Amino acid sequence: MTQSKVINWCFLSLMTLTIAACGSTSTGPAAKTASDVGITKDQITLGGTIALSGPAAAYGTIARASDAYFSYVNDNGGVNGRKIKYNFLDDAYNPAQTVPLTKQLVEGSDPVFATFGGLGTQAQVSVEQYLNSKKVPQVFVASGATQFSAEKDKYPYTFGWQPTYQGEALIYARTLLANSPNAKIAVIYQNDDYGQDYLNGLRKGLGSKASSMIVSTQSNEVGAPDVKSQVAALKASGADTLMVFETPTPAIKSVATVAAFGWHPTIYLNSVAAPVPYVKAAQKATGSAAAVDGIITVNYTKDPLDPANASDSGLALYKTILAKYYPAGKVEDAFNMYGMAVAFTLVDVLKRSGDNPTRKSLRDALNNFTETDNPFLGKGVTAKNTSSDHFTITQEVLVKYDAAQGRFIQQGGLVDVRGKIKYP
Repeated sequence: MTQSKVINWCFLSLMTLTIAACGSTSTGPAAKTASDVGITKDQITLGGTIALSGPAAAYGTIARASDAYFSYVNDNGGVNGRKIKYNFLDDAYNPAQTVPLTKQLVEGSDPVFATFGGLGTQAQVSVEQYLNSKKVPQVFVASGATQFSAEKDKYPYTFGWQPTYQGEALIYARTLLANSPNAKIAVIYQNDDYGQDYLNGLRKGLGSKASSMIVSTQSNEVGAPDVKSQVAALKASGADTLMVFETPTPAIKSVATVAAFGWHPTIYLNSVAAPVPYVKAAQKATGSAAAVDGIITVNYTKDPLDPANASDSGLALYKTILAKYYPAGKVEDAFNMYGMAVAFTLVDVLKRSGDNPTRKSLRDALNNFTETDNPFLGKGVTAKNTSSDHFTITQEVLVKYDAAQGRFIQQGGLVDVRGKIKYP
């Protein structure tokens, strides 16, 4: 073989190898692998604890609605080709049960890639350090406790999602200062970090007027049989405005007791106790529509009872998923809309985590995303995080309950408190 033929043969051989190599990397997504704990080539395993029983069992529907959305996603191709398996366990709203159940999810025979939707302020605080020490993402905690968004540097694997309790209370404070600057405010709240966070937010929002406007505060323990003594003391204070910072069961008791005592304050009911079925339960307990008419709260998810949403494609999808995957779920229960909305954001972030996601790539995706197309969030509401701001949702609308229509009516436009929340 001549020298020129040898050179040409070598050149052609090199080109062939180069083309083959390039072809192997351009034919499509990378092959699916078991890229991290809880990830196989065809499955992503998630888990969380939630109250399916106990004093906060009303929240159990959230996990079921999220699971319904995951089933819908799985039936439509999954997440980058993988299906989601969601193991949610009942901790009965008791941190003493949250700890061992979370360790079971992380260290058991079917370990999770990440925890998702773990519910309850005290419950999730009890496992926050453990999960971060294991570098297990604690994703979209089902609590508006301000610390889950604010303490990003201390706990880099923990992420909130919903508007914070202090942010919500700030909106109430702004409303009162603008419309009722001479209001006399009474507060009933759950005696833990959850209730205290709301109270702190209200005081911060009222600023220098807090000490004069808040005339009485009363707390109650989780699972307390009644709130009669607290409501009696609040009524005796002469307050004309009542803030109810409770979970659904004690919130219903509070509203019912107020009515039973013949007290008629303007009632602000925190959003995590205000879905329509629980307002109607309070009305049923009192036997009077007047007892709940005019209750004020906030909302940031799509309202399935608003006639303006009758032809909304997101609402249609919500109803379709409920009907097929969770037929026992009530359409009018905002907790179900919440469950689907937060699941949508999780799927969105998982898709951004790569064809073969790792816990680190998930954390990185959670640190930098903007979502404007969540079909279950209210009009104009954006979910986003940056490396310096983990307050995922900060926009809400004020709404007032109309007992005659059996639904909340929006009062004004979106209120955004991003950058206004000071913690601690």
